[in-house]
Amino acid sequence: MKYFKTLSLFAVFALFTQNVVAAPNLNLIDTLGQNFFRLLSEDVGAAISYRAVQPAEPLKVPGFDISAVVSVSELVNADKWLSAIDATNSTTQIILPKIQATIGLPYSFDIGAFYSNSSNTDISVTGAELKYAILDGSTLVPAVAVRTTYTKLDGIDQLYMDTKSADISISKGFAFFTPYAGVGSVWVTSKPRAEAAAVGLKDESFQLNKYFVGANFALTIISLAIEGDKTGDATSYSVKLGLRW
Repeated sequence: MKYFKTLSLFAVFALFTQNVVAAPNLNLIDTLGQNFFRLLSEDVGAAISYRAVQPAEPLKVPGFDISAVVSVSELVNADKWLSAIDATNSTTQIILPKIQATIGLPYSFDIGAFYSNSSNTDISVTGAELKYAILDGSTLVPAVAVRTTYTKLDGIDQLYMDTKSADISISKGFAFFTPYAGVGSVWVTSKPRAEAAAVGLKDESFQLNKYFVGANFALTIISLAIEGDKTGDATSYSVKLGLRW
């Protein structure tokens, strides 16, 4: 029962966050030129790419990580956004609250997924991951894992976008504290549609380098994690609160 109450608090936290944060409404994409569309795609692609916000060590069977996450991505091309959004002022950030879950599988595999929706904008994102721990980690040896992920942007009539990524990470636990770091690549596919495609905008496909560092703090099954990453030229920060066992 106490675990159910804790999870309920996480759900309330996530729903509250969705009501108080905002990302831009991207409903004027058809007014952009190709160069501005590429810059916008780089910002959005970096923002919606997968962020696991957890160390490399596997959960194993019957492990779970169920969390509320908030990710804040700084826009590199904030001064260009006024051309693409229905607002009188530009924005400097995309803030995405998420409900995220990861399940431990046999043979050091983990699978995970998240859903993010800003209730007062058009942006929603879904994503999934598959992780394999090359080294599980121990008191003397760090954990090392490889991960592949997929995310898809929904809710914007003029834009289709998805991302695919691969990374490798390392972590080492010290009592309740586990720092971690990793590197990888993100491949973004951005396609104008509806009015945006009608004015001649072309698809953009490109690759972004990704670097991230973070730390997980565990007290019994309650965990708090923080992470910073740089995807392309965009910097993002994430905070995660959840149950991990």
